[in-house]
Amino acid sequence: MALILTIDTAIDKALVCFSKKGNVLCSAVNENQKEHASFLQVAIKNLCVEYNLELKNVDAIAVTSGPGSYTGLRVGMASAKGLCYALNKPLITLSTLELLAITTIQSSAIYAKNTTALICPMIDARRMEVFTAIYNKNLTPILQPTPLVITDSFFTQLLDAQPILFVGNGAFKINNLYSHFNILIDQLNISTTALASLSYQIFENQCFANLAYAVPNYLKEFEDNLNKIPK
Repeated sequence: MALILTIDTAIDKALVCFSKKGNVLCSAVNENQKEHASFLQVAIKNLCVEYNLELKNVDAIAVTSGPGSYTGLRVGMASAKGLCYALNKPLITLSTLELLAITTIQSSAIYAKNTTALICPMIDARRMEVFTAIYNKNLTPILQPTPLVITDSFFTQLLDAQPILFVGNGAFKINNLYSHFNILIDQLNISTTALASLSYQIFENQCFANLAYAVPNYLKEFEDNLNKIPK
């Protein structure tokens, strides 16, 4: 049956959703980042009551593990691990950058018109710093998830070769340094559809996290960009 509870508190919004076989059954959202911790348990309880669900019947619990907000990641991971321990359920961890790329392919109107574009999710990390990666249309990483200080030359070679769709809450920063005809921007958020589909894919592959040792993926060391440029 694969009933999965998925929790996302990694970026601006908090999302909770129940899904079955990769299809969203119900969800709740909170847009106040300061209220993520108080939102989660209440939202889960309310969804169970409203849609006649029982936590004991879930097959796994999934959580966005990063990168993203330091506090948000800790809140989500602690909640998910606590539920896994209490219910004796496996834990699934999800990459926020991969989820943004999946959301782009599934629901971005801009991407639908530019399907040859590379997808570059960007999560704001203050100043000109972002957490980022680059994926092709098959979700194969061209640039592995990394912390990056955006410079005026890092993306030039890639942009000269093909369009890049920058997505997420850090995507706007690209306009501060670049004016290029191959730049596309869509400041979308992670969707419940993406959460459900990736959670189910990982569940089917039985790629569960080690519950005792699972920690957020903070990706916080901003290093020399020259060593990261995709070839």
